[in-house]
Amino acid sequence: MAEFEQQEIPFKERRLRSTKLRRGIFLLPSMFTVANLLCGYYAVVASFMGGTDQFDRAAKAIGFAILFDSLDGRVARMTGTTSEFGMQFDSLADVVSFGVAPALMAYAWGVRSLPGQDTLAVEQISQFGWICCLAFLICCAWRLARFNVQGMAPGGSKSFVGLPTPAAAGVIAAFVHGLKTPIHDERWAMAWLFLAAVLGALMTSTIRYYSFKDVPWTRRQPSLAIVLLCLFVAVVWKYSEVVLTLFASAYVAGGLILQIVRVFRHRVAPRTAA
Repeated sequence: MAEFEQQEIPFKERRLRSTKLRRGIFLLPSMFTVANLLCGYYAVVASFMGGTDQFDRAAKAIGFAILFDSLDGRVARMTGTTSEFGMQFDSLADVVSFGVAPALMAYAWGVRSLPGQDTLAVEQISQFGWICCLAFLICCAWRLARFNVQGMAPGGSKSFVGLPTPAAAGVIAAFVHGLKTPIHDERWAMAWLFLAAVLGALMTSTIRYYSFKDVPWTRRQPSLAIVLLCLFVAVVWKYSEVVLTLFASAYVAGGLILQIVRVFRHRVAPRTAA
């Protein structure tokens, strides 16, 4: 009996330590979410400050927010610490990092540096700008709420319904990071603000976009894949302005092209069968 009591104490200690460890693990994905939120807040502050360097830093902050956002969910699934609280916290952080931050940056970068701020034309562009950027923000919140309710596209986790909010924010951040200098031409300002509105519309659309969630990151990969991944990271590091802009634009255009192909096949198939 004495031996049983002596063995019982270490068992309770191990169980207590395991419980503490599990409670601590829940903090790990939340830390990535907080890092995501911090990057979004920094992007907002940098956009308010203005200047080419500050806009570039804001764009980089949104890029890091995308990275942290992709890590918090993966870490939560790998450690078995997913929770309803974590989902809601992540969505609220995404509203700031991928809704408020890119909307303010798009407006400030596209409108504030226009010459003749007191003219009627610039005032109209400014009004058009805040409407387009507000639409982007509303569509971002709409997209996140729909994802929380409906989840991924039917048939698995390979596709998102609508343009993901990190991708939409990534397009704005990539263009700001790639072009650096704020817009000084009224025509380009109108095109830029219209792009923000289009990105918002794509977020609320039913167009499917590849999710990259079926990529076997945790499985053993061939050596060639590791080499190619390292080369890709090196190219992004060296030529980030060009590579990130092309990658973000290709992702958005790719979903549109595939949707057009699906619609075309759907209309042609009944005629072929007849």
